[in-house]
Amino acid sequence: MTVNETYAIAIPIILILIVFEVGVAIWTNRRVYRLKDTLGTLGLLVGNVAVALLTKSAILGFYLYLYQFRLLDIHALLPIWAVWVLTFVLIDLTFYIYHRISHRSRFLWAIHMNHHSSEEMNFVVAFRQAWFGPISKVPFFLVLPILGLDPTMTAVAGVVSTFWGVFGHTKIIRSLGLLEWVLNTPSHHRVHHGTNPEYIDKNYGNLLIIWDRLFGSFAQEVAPVRFGLVKNVKTINPVTLTFMGWTSLFHDMKSATNLKEAVQYFLGPPDWQPSRPECAASEV
Repeated sequence: MTVNETYAIAIPIILILIVFEVGVAIWTNRRVYRLKDTLGTLGLLVGNVAVALLTKSAILGFYLYLYQFRLLDIHALLPIWAVWVLTFVLIDLTFYIYHRISHRSRFLWAIHMNHHSSEEMNFVVAFRQAWFGPISKVPFFLVLPILGLDPTMTAVAGVVSTFWGVFGHTKIIRSLGLLEWVLNTPSHHRVHHGTNPEYIDKNYGNLLIIWDRLFGSFAQEVAPVRFGLVKNVKTINPVTLTFMGWTSLFHDMKSATNLKEAVQYFLGPPDWQPSRPECAASEV
């Protein structure tokens, strides 16, 4: 199956899910969608798709180039079904690492934060994607062709995994039973989008939740989730949503008193502040 064939199957399924979600919301008299929020999401999606279209050939070509220098000939070592399983598992582990660092390193958070800027949770919010997300992933995912994963297979598996991620963005599915132990379900992903103190920086997985359970970043959905950013922004302008994190970052870097502080602002956690009296006062 090619990437285009995968999209041809997945997109109608996603549209059916959105229609179903809207129908359930109307039937149960629940607010699931807001027009302005959806328009903001669509603006971000347009930019993300544009960047992806402009860069995907170069990125795939780069991965194919690296594949020549693979450390293992995985296709010679494993049957094809096992290669597919391994591909999905390693993609998800790589995404977990990328996603976790995106929340804990400010320059990547500046790219990723607009995905969390919606105060709603629905299937369309899944498409509130960072314009520069396709580029920011490359330093992490380049390890896969070097290990020996065929980039053409990785591309297909990546699309499938991405569309599973769409399924996690909803309030109408409460629990998937035993699957909650293994998969990143809607319940787990609602936690990830929560601003409740106990939910912040939790549940980074995309397809699987096992990485969060293994590496101590798992939280169970208990209290009702408050969605959005810790400091929400009241705008649907996709340009503002895309660059607001960078504007704030460069403002703080400009205020740094030395190079070390500037680097820590750039690479450190989003909430990092230097231990200076005036900074401590500004936090109160």
